[in-house]
Amino acid sequence: MQLRVAVMAVVFVPLLALLSAPLASAFYLPGVAPIDFGKGAEVTVKVNKLSSVKTQLPYDYYSLDYCKPSSGIVNSAENLGEVLRGDRIENSPYVFPMKIDQTCKIVCRKANLSQGAVKNFKQKINEDYRVNMILDNLPVAERMTHTQGPTGMTYDPGFSVGFKAPLKKGGELKHFINNHLSFVVLYHQDIEYDASRIVGFEVKPFSVKHVYDRWEKHATKLSTCNPYKKIFVSSAQEWQEIDNGQEVVFTYDVAFKYSHVKWASRWDTYLLMTDAQIHWFSIINSLMIVLFLSGMVAMIMMRTLLRDISRYNQLESVEEAQEETGWKLVHGDVFRPPTKSGLLCVYVGTGVQFFGMVVVTMIFALLGFLSPANRGGLMTAMLLLWVFMGLFAGYSSSRMYKMFRGADWKRNTLRTAFTFPGVVFVIFFVLNALLWGEKSSGAVPFGTMFVLMFLWFGISVPLVFVGSYFGFKQAAIEDPVRTNKIPRQIPEQPWYMQPMFSILIGGVLPFGAVFIELFFILTSIWMHQFYYIFGFLFLVFLILLVTCAEITVVLCYFQLCSEDYNWWWRAYLTSGSSALYLFMYAAFYFFTKLQITKVVSGILYFGYMGIISYAFFVLTGTIGFYACYWFVRVIYASVKID
Repeated sequence: MQLRVAVMAVVFVPLLALLSAPLASAFYLPGVAPIDFGKGAEVTVKVNKLSSVKTQLPYDYYSLDYCKPSSGIVNSAENLGEVLRGDRIENSPYVFPMKIDQTCKIVCRKANLSQGAVKNFKQKINEDYRVNMILDNLPVAERMTHTQGPTGMTYDPGFSVGFKAPLKKGGELKHFINNHLSFVVLYHQDIEYDASRIVGFEVKPFSVKHVYDRWEKHATKLSTCNPYKKIFVSSAQEWQEIDNGQEVVFTYDVAFKYSHVKWASRWDTYLLMTDAQIHWFSIINSLMIVLFLSGMVAMIMMRTLLRDISRYNQLESVEEAQEETGWKLVHGDVFRPPTKSGLLCVYVGTGVQFFGMVVVTMIFALLGFLSPANRGGLMTAMLLLWVFMGLFAGYSSSRMYKMFRGADWKRNTLRTAFTFPGVVFVIFFVLNALLWGEKSSGAVPFGTMFVLMFLWFGISVPLVFVGSYFGFKQAAIEDPVRTNKIPRQIPEQPWYMQPMFSILIGGVLPFGAVFIELFFILTSIWMHQFYYIFGFLFLVFLILLVTCAEITVVLCYFQLCSEDYNWWWRAYLTSGSSALYLFMYAAFYFFTKLQITKVVSGILYFGYMGIISYAFFVLTGTIGFYACYWFVRVIYASVKID
């Protein structure tokens, strides 16, 4: 009966997920409350980090010699996730009245740029850095191409610092700065309200070599533009070159346009993916393959196991003096504790912690609480959930430790609390030191590092101890069969059942089920794109769950039929080996999709992908282990053994 229920769950759970995915991926909450602006109300643009897909090193906006607000630079309050992402949100001199168009407004003049400032600008232009600004929690973006969608366009977040081009055909490349910004603020106004809500924030950057007769602080008149004439650049000679001793005048235009897009839907254009149809077809194709495979594997396993169990029980009932064969032969050794059982308990407990974090995070994301509008919310939620899931890590680790007849539960608890976080923290600390060396805003400040340490030592470790205490107080899990005192000799195994080969083969299927979604996730992380389709992600997670369980159970069954009872670690490593393929795919993505040339940026990429792969190993290994453990208990409890 248990086998039939398990088979039905394997087949129908992904099907239910497929039906729920469209609704889940489409539904999200904006993340912040709407703000109503009356005509003439002051609208302040905030500036964020400078980012580049070439270097992956974010920098503070004012690390370049841009115009500063007269009232001084003020940092906005940021959550933990924003700080870890490298966001540095500050005020700016771009302030304009709501619904009042302005043309050729002078921000400031940078006379006689220093050599250091020029070098910094040129370096950022060479590395394709983009400027990020925020208005009413909406990121500034350039309108790029028209496509089918709710607004008929796509956005590219931010705008470039500048560009390189020759002054004449075949000439030397010069550096030009985008010193004029043409803003377009889209607003929506309901009939019953007088105030308006901002639903879009667009920009078109220009490089303009401004000309004026005399500079006066508040009455300078530019001949290149005026309050009645917008910027028009006709030739390269009118671009603003960035060089030593050059003078740069920063200006902007702002135009307010009515939009039919309502406030609740204002993020739709930002989240529009040009390859959404490809994403849909890829996910459905992957799901259909897994469903077909699940059905085939379930049928084979059910028929084979039921036949084995029926034959074994029939032999016992007629008391035939035949020698036992197959997986029943190792019943006296199958629950023998493995070597390094304590380490296995640690990794199983850590995997449970990860599993709980992932499930709860996805539930919140599906409900819309972790949409991209809630900047930094996803990372903050994952960190806090990881910390509080330490309770389940300690409990599951100590339960298994006691099952293996362990006695020093405190030592096991310490290893559970420090093994995985310790490895991750060492890697993170080294990467953070590199960021400090590059003076990047992505470097975690001392205060935030202290908060992370407090979350680890002050909350996570005590919760692991609490969970471990209650887990160890429970009665030890009883095995369905007795374990012999003398271990049985394992016969020589064929080449295809060797541990290394079967483990590597076992990781192919789970990785194959998720690698399409992995491409979109890597693109959102390293190409600075928004990721919002959590319905698809939840579906892929269910597929991963099923495939890890299936492949581990099948290979474990073949292993036991070959009279090899050392299944504990192999069950964990079989599905966990998919992390190796994830890291290999990350390397492939690095060399084929990214244009990173700096050594520090490459180290950061592989360091962070190493952490992600390590976490993926712990998660998938635990899923496969528990599926195999349940399977072994069920089959040995189903046969009569003297």
